[in-house]
Amino acid sequence: MRNFEIAAGGRLSGRFQVPGDKSISHRAIMLAALAQGRSRISGLLTGEDCIATRRAFEAMGVAMHNDADALVIDGVGLHGLQAPAQTIDLGNSGTGMRLLAGLLAGQAFATRLTGDASLTQRPMGRIIKPLRRMGARITGDAQDRAPLDIAGGDKLTGIDYHAPVASAQIKTCLLLAGLYAEGVTTVHEPGISRDHSERMLAALGADIDYGQGSVTLRSGAPLQAQDLTVPADLSSAAFAMVGAAIAPGSELQLPGVGINPTRRGVIDLLLRMGAAIEITNERQVSGEPVADLTIRGRSLQGIDIDGADVALAIDEFPALFIAAACAKGGTRLRNAAELRVKESDRIAAMAAGLTTLGVDAAAHDDGMTIVGMPHGAAFSGGRINSHGDHRIAMAFSMAALRASGPITIDDCDNVATSFPDFVARARHAGLDIGVREAAA
Repeated sequence: MRNFEIAAGGRLSGRFQVPGDKSISHRAIMLAALAQGRSRISGLLTGEDCIATRRAFEAMGVAMHNDADALVIDGVGLHGLQAPAQTIDLGNSGTGMRLLAGLLAGQAFATRLTGDASLTQRPMGRIIKPLRRMGARITGDAQDRAPLDIAGGDKLTGIDYHAPVASAQIKTCLLLAGLYAEGVTTVHEPGISRDHSERMLAALGADIDYGQGSVTLRSGAPLQAQDLTVPADLSSAAFAMVGAAIAPGSELQLPGVGINPTRRGVIDLLLRMGAAIEITNERQVSGEPVADLTIRGRSLQGIDIDGADVALAIDEFPALFIAAACAKGGTRLRNAAELRVKESDRIAAMAAGLTTLGVDAAAHDDGMTIVGMPHGAAFSGGRINSHGDHRIAMAFSMAALRASGPITIDDCDNVATSFPDFVARARHAGLDIGVREAAA
């Protein structure tokens, strides 16, 4: 087990290169594997989650190889996958499991999906139920958790589905099943969720329409290979953004970050808090909006966060909680119960860690209230349990920039799932961070 040890104080400066977007990387591997022809994917995240997705498709007969800084995939078409010889292990990847479940529901062969201890505790009923409505035979344990057994060989039928929550994973799962379903698959959502799947499916030739709150896919159109470039991951950038925003004297540049409007909630919330964020060189990369970001440290103000803001920043709240703890006044988050079923219960884990550092943080069923520190005040040091959650670990790493004593963060191995060289890049930017191997 790897623990992070971070010295107190400091600032961030220079150029901070964020790895490729994890959500887009998963989708690029999956859709390129199902396309006809050869795709070349540049900027792909090489974290453990995406490696697990790559291995899953290699186990189903898809040939891939690295060429310089790109992954080359020889797509087998929608009906070219082969039965894997054994259970597919997706490690810590909830995205990989939920998306693959939909895709595999349309195959002629049976598969089993499993993962690590954290992933096998995450809820899968939200995809199992609509997939069964489409005609799939898919089962989990008594609580609808992994391992998932997918019988395969079933005739799927498109459905008109009203999702109970706005979730790109649910939506994409059903769209991938819809590629194999007879007729039309439509997914309606109560709010906005990220639209990376819709953009990429359209680019590869799927018969798809999407707009505010709904997406419709008609089966039958083959996917055609494309060369793709994955932008830098805004979710990973969020930690460096918050670190620079809370540390006086910081000035940090983050090049080529994805600013998809269904994902940029963390930018808009930090701007509402008064953060100094400059957005320049806006452009399109493989259908995704991208820009260069510059963040400078200055005082922040607490805000209320509710409604649509939650879906637009769901993965960034661990970082945003650190910003809130450094903001004047109170910050209240509501309608974010989804945070309790991520890689950890992020509401409970962040509230406990902030309390350890001397912050007035109260957890609620669907969010948190945080009373920020007075301007110029510092966190105490302390020992934080990350609960094996990569985003908890990286968030509290940045908190050390405003601490009066060192911070130790336990159980940081899973940082590699989304940000393999986080320690080296953070250290280069000015964070005094080290790694110590500890007994599990």
